[in-house]
Amino acid sequence: MSHTVEQIGARSAGAKSSGQMRAGVYRGQGRVVVESVPIPEIGEGEVLFRVAACGVCGTDIKKIQHGFIKPPQILGHELAGTVVETGRGVAKFKTGDRVVSFHHVPCGSCFYCEKKLFSQCAGYKKVGLTAGFDPNGGGFAEYVRAMPWVVERGMIALPSGVSFEEATFVEPVNTCLKAVRKARVAPGEVVVVLGQGPVGMLLTALAKIEGATVYTSDPIVGRREASSRFGAAESFDPAEGNLLEEIRRRTHGRGADAVLVAVPKPSSVPEALALARPGGRVLLFAHNDPALQLEFPAAAVGIEEKEILGSYSASVDEQAESAALVFERRIPVREMISHRFPLERIADALELAARPNGDTLKVVIAHA
Repeated sequence: MSHTVEQIGARSAGAKSSGQMRAGVYRGQGRVVVESVPIPEIGEGEVLFRVAACGVCGTDIKKIQHGFIKPPQILGHELAGTVVETGRGVAKFKTGDRVVSFHHVPCGSCFYCEKKLFSQCAGYKKVGLTAGFDPNGGGFAEYVRAMPWVVERGMIALPSGVSFEEATFVEPVNTCLKAVRKARVAPGEVVVVLGQGPVGMLLTALAKIEGATVYTSDPIVGRREASSRFGAAESFDPAEGNLLEEIRRRTHGRGADAVLVAVPKPSSVPEALALARPGGRVLLFAHNDPALQLEFPAAAVGIEEKEILGSYSASVDEQAESAALVFERRIPVREMISHRFPLERIADALELAARPNGDTLKVVIAHA
């Protein structure tokens, strides 16, 4: 994956007063341009906040790499910052408040919300954070506008001792907690997590918190070593080709109760089904590429009664708990940050996140 960065215009000395800000703008497949764009104007019930930090998510990488979205857009949805302006009628927040914000909030009353399938709600699919152009998070810019439904139900004030960088993990922790709960991970179970990138690491930590014994797999030695700090009993190198044997040896020949797949490779699905015991569960977290087609042995589902589950995005039901997990440092998320880049080097950040080296975990854009 190759990202292009260009410098357009000059940095404004007083970005807010001048009406201009810097942003990493997606301008087409593999191309992110650092340029000056207008600071969003807010309306009634809305909030403008200055972004302090924004995590780089694998979903951002996929959208940029494969050109899944129409340019121009400003991505970045794992973001936290400081309120600088509030619209008429806003009572929950004031200028100077430190906040973290979700970018999707469900309506709470439709068929899917009643079924607690919040990510399938039509209102949820409408992004409520923007730095301009089509709304798509906006954390790769200096300022972000939060729309009324997000201000009311998707923004959370930060406790004084919590850093902005830590707060950027609230949304990804939510998505991973939702996945672990969807996989019905229970105390005493054996869970395998395939992939120990930032998401895989969070899945590992949360499965451990749920009371499971967790085994992990990743080709990068640094990530395998870090995995134990986040709850893994052992971490294996998939290149050695003996993961199935090792897991069966530790489960009296049965296999894992649940396998959480945090790598998008098509081959990971039949591998996960093989690792799962009869009647076990396989949760696909990383397989959200709309063009990807999968193949797996039908008998694994039809005869061995293994379940294939999916989990996408966050759940409003887990919003308070995911924030508490981060704020109370039950997951040491700050230790997961391996690289910080200024906004002007966003192309370097995207390239490293897409092609991690031996010590790459979470990559964060740290705004000045």
